[in-house]
Parts: sequence; structure tokens; C-alpha cells
Amino acid sequence: MSKTTLVIMAAGMGSRYGGLKQIDPIGPGGEIILDYSVYDAVKAGFDKVIFVIKEEIEKDFKEIIGNKFDGVVEIDFAYQNISNLPEGFTVPEGRVKPWGTGHAVLSCKGMIDGPFAVINADDYYGRETFELIYNELNKEKAEGDKYGFCMVGFRVENTLTENGTVARGVCQTSDDGYLTDIVERTKIAIRDDKIMFTEDDGESWTEIPEGTTVSMNCWGFTPVMMDELESRFAACLERNKDNMLKCEYFLPFVVDELLKEDKAEVTVLSTKEKWYGVTYKEDKAVVVSAIREKVEKGEYPECLWKK
Repeated sequence: MSKTTLVIMAAGMGSRYGGLKQIDPIGPGGEIILDYSVYDAVKAGFDKVIFVIKEEIEKDFKEIIGNKFDGVVEIDFAYQNISNLPEGFTVPEGRVKPWGTGHAVLSCKGMIDGPFAVINADDYYGRETFELIYNELNKEKAEGDKYGFCMVGFRVENTLTENGTVARGVCQTSDDGYLTDIVERTKIAIRDDKIMFTEDDGESWTEIPEGTTVSMNCWGFTPVMMDELESRFAACLERNKDNMLKCEYFLPFVVDELLKEDKAEVTVLSTKEKWYGVTYKEDKAVVVSAIREKVEKGEYPECLWKK
């Protein structure tokens, strides 16, 4: 019987935060953000968790993870290796950054045999998020010509930090709740009490209305997505052959290609959950306070993994 898997992308370098933000304690029992994601996912019904990490952080990461999940959920590790490239491509001199979220998920190829969800390690998504995506992934669906994927859509005003800009996939949806377009905006911020984004110049700003649906990289896929990620990676690198030092293979880009080719339909699962994350060092105090409040309300135990 196939398992419903949660893929947690934890290979990011944390450059803006200034350290391995994925393993920075924020809970009263020393928990890190991904502890709460695993806890909520298990409560929702997920059978397996795969952590995508870089080999350079393996020792630190595994020391923090330890054996806390023993007897709770099946755990596995995938390694996002910068040298894992299609035939004919090599890592350019000076490239140290991983190849992006699409490449991170591709690192799990061969480890997934059923529906799977994908999240970031350093984002808090909330209990409802995992319930929504698990239930959608395990719905009985009629066979169709298109891939049946899903994503959890957040309200943009619930995904911001006061400490700088954030990157979000700004979404458009159809009247019947399907994703029709997604555009990655890498610099969204609050300016003059408005939500706005800028392009790379930082000079011109455009408002994003409150209530706009954005992606927090919380996706639900069937195993066929692995084949699509693999087959499209070389084409992405070829398009960016003059920008190999900085280009990235983003997961939403592949989703958008499949939408435009009419090969997939993506159900948007709307939530009013509030995102918390440590994009910047100054964000940590906000996250610690929010988790403490949830513990005091009884949403989480004082120590998540107390044996």
C-alpha cells in the first residue's frame, strides 16, 4: 500500500537569516519549526516524512532531529547535491547555492510511491493546512486526462514580516477554485500600510490587494510530478546557460508550465491560517511568542515529543 509522504525542503542556506535557521529552536521544549509541521502532518494522517538536506549540514541536522520521531512516523533523508545535474551539464566555478525548490524535490526521486506534499522547513503552516492537503491528496478521483495536483493558498496579508521583503507565488484562480496562473514575486513588503512588490530595481512598487491568494510552497502532487521535474530540468538549465551562477529551478515554474500546457489542474485549498517564519533574525521573537500562545491555548503540548 502506498504511503502519503511529506517532503520537507531543508537544504536552503539561510543566507538572509545568517545561519542554519532550519534548526534554530523556537518552542518551549526546544522544538524547531519543522517539529510543528511534522506534528501537524502526523495528526492529519501522513505516513512518511522525507527531509531534503545538504550533505554539509547533515551532522548538525541529524543531531537536532535525533530519534524524536521514532515510533511516530517513518523518516527518510534525501540529499540535494549541487552536482546532481542532467548529462551534459556541469557546476560552474563559483556556484555554491543549490539549484532551487524543483531540484530539491527531484532529490527524492525513487523514494516516493504515492501522493506527496511539499513544504519549506522554515515556515510554520498551521494545523488546518496539513488537514486540507492530506484530505485532498487522498480523495477518490475519477481518472482524467490531466494530472490532479493541489496547493494550499494563503491570504497574502497573513504571510508577511515587518522585518524585510519576502518571496511569494502570487496566484490567480478560477471561479471553481483551480489555479490558473502563478507569478513568483521575490520582493513583497509592507510599505505605507500597503502590501506591495517591486522588481529587481527596487524603485517602482505595485500594490497587491489584501485577500490575494499566494503560494507558500505547500503543494500536493501525485508521483508523476517526479518524472516531469526530471524531464524539464535540462531545458531549464539550457534556457539559463548564460546565467548558470545564479539561476534556479523553482517548483512553481514547473507547475506553471504544466498549467499552460494544459497537462495539469491544481485545486487551490484556501486557508486563513497565519504563516510564521524566520526569514530574518528579527523574526524569531515573533515566532517564539506565537508558538507560546498556541501552547497556552492547548493547541500543542508543552513538549511535542515527550516519550
